[in-house]
Amino acid sequence: MKDTDAPAPSSEPLRPRPRCTMLDTWTPSVGEATVMTNAARRTRRPAITDAGEQWLAGVAAAAARDAGGIPVALLGDYLPMVADAAISGRKPKRSELEAVEALGRQAAEQGISAGRVVQLYLSAARRLWQDLPEVVRSRDREAVRAAAAAVLQVVDDAVATLAEGYAVARRDLVRHEETLRRELIDDLLRGDSDLGALVDRAEPFGLDLARVHQVALAAPSRRLPDAETAITALEAVIFDRLGDRDVLVATKDGLLVVLAPAEAISATAAPPERDPTEELGHLMYGELRRLPRGGPWQIAVGRPHPGLYGIARSYEEAREALTMARRLRVPSPVVSARDLLIYRVLLRDQQAIVELVQAVLSPLTQARGGAEPLLATLQAYFDTGAVATETAKRIHVSVRTVTYRLARVRALTGYDPADPAHRFTLQAAVLGARALDWPAQPLPTS
Repeated sequence: MKDTDAPAPSSEPLRPRPRCTMLDTWTPSVGEATVMTNAARRTRRPAITDAGEQWLAGVAAAAARDAGGIPVALLGDYLPMVADAAISGRKPKRSELEAVEALGRQAAEQGISAGRVVQLYLSAARRLWQDLPEVVRSRDREAVRAAAAAVLQVVDDAVATLAEGYAVARRDLVRHEETLRRELIDDLLRGDSDLGALVDRAEPFGLDLARVHQVALAAPSRRLPDAETAITALEAVIFDRLGDRDVLVATKDGLLVVLAPAEAISATAAPPERDPTEELGHLMYGELRRLPRGGPWQIAVGRPHPGLYGIARSYEEAREALTMARRLRVPSPVVSARDLLIYRVLLRDQQAIVELVQAVLSPLTQARGGAEPLLATLQAYFDTGAVATETAKRIHVSVRTVTYRLARVRALTGYDPADPAHRFTLQAAVLGARALDWPAQPLPTS
């Protein structure tokens, strides 16, 4: 083919187009395309005909339908790139691939799944190849094979670039959403932010702040290197059981925080012997214990409360319950704020409980080994209904050791744990000591 046979280039400069509406009126055969000179390849394409424009538009529209009706504009100039590769073997330019990457970011920002966007590009290439006139008419097998290789290279480059742009945009969106989520959860749990502003910020997360909500906290045994795995696991099971409306999963101060509507929790099929308000905690524990890191977990569940300030109140109850469970060495993986209300009552008059612990239990510090072994024995003795054999099993000692320690308590304090008249005073003092974290910490001074 001679250069003189080539059509004159268009006088119009090439401009980027918002959609794939380019097809040259000059379409050399595939056989001719394989022997084109580099100079001929660099010539600008002439203006396209209305028929070519309609054909490419039809290909794009059909591909969009194949991908579930996503916008045709996400193809950009992809179809002309594929047509050029089939006809002339031209590779895409850097600027063209950058435009495809921008379209990938745009698709992510519009909330379109990556699978549907990739399907759009693959379907468009398939449909264009099937109907490309010079490919359909050619009988030169090698030329068709070369054209197919060029098309596949363009498709490979374009889809890889598209996916990269999509992934970058998704990472940016996830970081932005996580920042917004963390700021929202901080303000909700603090309870002193502007109500109107919080309502507006909560709406994108599907939160109705007028409903009754419940807060649960999950504490790992050691700091998690990456909380994303735990958050993803919790979101999967909680969204499946409770739905994704009015549910928020986040982190705060090293703890996993779950905010959920109380009505949805009570509607779950909880065992009849279990308090429905604790079901959120058991749901969380059932999923978290499967994770390879963080265990053993302990979950604290606040009581349900209505409104914005009810969220902050439920959070405070859960946080206090978690702190108290650690001090009391509660073995249960799920603790309820309702079950620990007695400690809030005891600590309301801290000076009185300090005086009680001081007067009743301070003589235990004279025992060999200190007060802790005797205090642990008393706590287990009261928890098991004053049964020495069960107490021995609970604290992993012999029954003889239990009876010896109870006798030492009676000798040092003057209070007999087996005497019902003394038992209430001793038990209240033990509860107060655990609430104050005594003897690990010194008693507060007035």
